[in-house]
Amino acid sequence: MQKKKLLLFDLDGTLIDSSKDLVTSVNYMLECLGKTPYADATVTKWIGNGAQTLVARALSGSFEIDPSLKKEEIEKALNIFLEHYKNNLCVDTKLYEGVAEGLAALHPHFTMAVITNKPFAFIEPIVKRLGIAAYFSLLLGADSLKEKKPSPLPLLYAMEYFGVRREQTLMVGDSQNDILAARQAGIESVLATYGYTQGKEPKKIGADIMIKDFRQLQKVLLG
Repeated sequence: MQKKKLLLFDLDGTLIDSSKDLVTSVNYMLECLGKTPYADATVTKWIGNGAQTLVARALSGSFEIDPSLKKEEIEKALNIFLEHYKNNLCVDTKLYEGVAEGLAALHPHFTMAVITNKPFAFIEPIVKRLGIAAYFSLLLGADSLKEKKPSPLPLLYAMEYFGVRREQTLMVGDSQNDILAARQAGIESVLATYGYTQGKEPKKIGADIMIKDFRQLQKVLLG
């Protein structure tokens, strides 16, 4: 870990706890469609694969998406969700404990980027409002490239963008998508077990290192 130069961070569940605002927008969408809303804990387990997947899971009432869902039905629901979420990005969203201080400590030593499956249009407004925008030299969202996590493409793009090698790069995330993307990109990974692990056993996700608190990352990288 002492050789790292580039740190790639997931956003939701890693740097920010956005679950309450996402749940609110999901349940608003369901109510608009005449459907029953779900408990916060249920919706939170569906977060992590992008807005469209989150909406499809909500319409299905399950992590596994109902194959009978029509494309038009998903698109209608997605538009309702996105419009509501756009206007309520940071009502209850907050940084996890230690993130502000941790990023400030890491920034002088590393190049840092955000790679998230959240739509790109939402990333900058959130990091600006939460006061962490200045720490990141690149922001990539679900629609920034042709593929999103768990594809390694966003990670490979970031490495090429900064001219950094695999062994100099570290992915930090909270879900299996983050760790799979890192593995396929050939880089080491850190799993934030305090985030949205989608109900999966953290040890089975297969990260190189697990942290229970963001401040542990600072200790791992800086000693």
